[in-house]
Amino acid sequence: MSGLVAEHVVCRSVRDSAGVLDAICGAMPGDPYAAPARQRPYREELGRDPGKLRIGLMTTPPGGQIETHPDCIAAAQEAAKMLEQLGHRVEQAHPVGIDDPEYIPSFLVRWTAGIAWSLKYWEAKTGKSIGAGDVEPSTWALAELGRSHSAADYLRAVEYHQLVTRRIAEWWQQGFDLLLTPTTAEPATPLGAFASDPDNPVAPIMRSVPLAAFTAMFNTTGQPAISLPLHRTAEGLPVGAQLVAGYGREDQLIAVAAQLEQAAPWAEDWPSLVADTVGAG
Repeated sequence: MSGLVAEHVVCRSVRDSAGVLDAICGAMPGDPYAAPARQRPYREELGRDPGKLRIGLMTTPPGGQIETHPDCIAAAQEAAKMLEQLGHRVEQAHPVGIDDPEYIPSFLVRWTAGIAWSLKYWEAKTGKSIGAGDVEPSTWALAELGRSHSAADYLRAVEYHQLVTRRIAEWWQQGFDLLLTPTTAEPATPLGAFASDPDNPVAPIMRSVPLAAFTAMFNTTGQPAISLPLHRTAEGLPVGAQLVAGYGREDQLIAVAAQLEQAAPWAEDWPSLVADTVGAG
C-alpha cells in the first residue's frame, strides 16, 4: 500500500507487544528505508521510568468534519487523568498539520492505487484474471478508482504526504512527547456494518471513516502508535485510547503503555459473551 500500512499484532498485554516487536524489528538487507535502531530490547522498557512527559490531548477528529462519540471521548479523558496521576503533564494540544482537509483525498489516491495493485498481485500469484465477480463490490469499485488515477496523481499524493509529515513532526520537536486521542470516533460496530452494497459499492469505506479518523494520519507519518483498552461502554464493549510517539520512539511508547497497564489492568477483563467459555477452559 505504498508504505501506508504498518503490520504488527493485537495482544492482551504490553509485554507481548514488546516481545513481538523485539522479534521483528530491524532492517533487512536491501531495505529502502529503515526505522531508527532500538537502544535496548523493547521488553526492557517494561517498568522503566519514562520521566515526566508532556502530552497533548485531542478528542475532536482531524478536520472536525465528524463528531466523536461520548464513550470515545471518555476513553481519552480517563487516560489523561491516569497519565496526570502518574506525574505526566497533559494539555489540550495537537499538531496543526493533522487538520489539513486535503489529507483524506490524497490518502484515497494512494489507498485505491494499492487496491488496484493488490488485484494485479494476486493475478500474478494465481495465474488467473480477476474480474468484478471475483471480489466484493467495494473492492472492485476501489480498484477501478485506483486505475483512474494517473502516475502523476499518485506521485503528487506521495509528495503531499511527505510535506504533511514534516509539518506534523515539528509539533514533537517543539517539546511534546506524546499525543493522546481516542482510537476511534465511535465504539465498535456491529457485525455486518461493512457489508458490500452492489448499489453503493463505496459505502463500506465511507462507513469506516469514523473508525480511522484518529489513526489514518499515522499510517502516513510512520510514527509508532498504540491503542489501549482503558474504557468500557455501558454494554461492556472495550473502547481504546491511542497514544502516538515521535518517529522512532517505540521505547517511550511501550514504557508509558506499561505504566497505564499497571494502573488499570485489562488482561483479565473478558466480555460477558465469552466469560463462561473462558472460565470453563
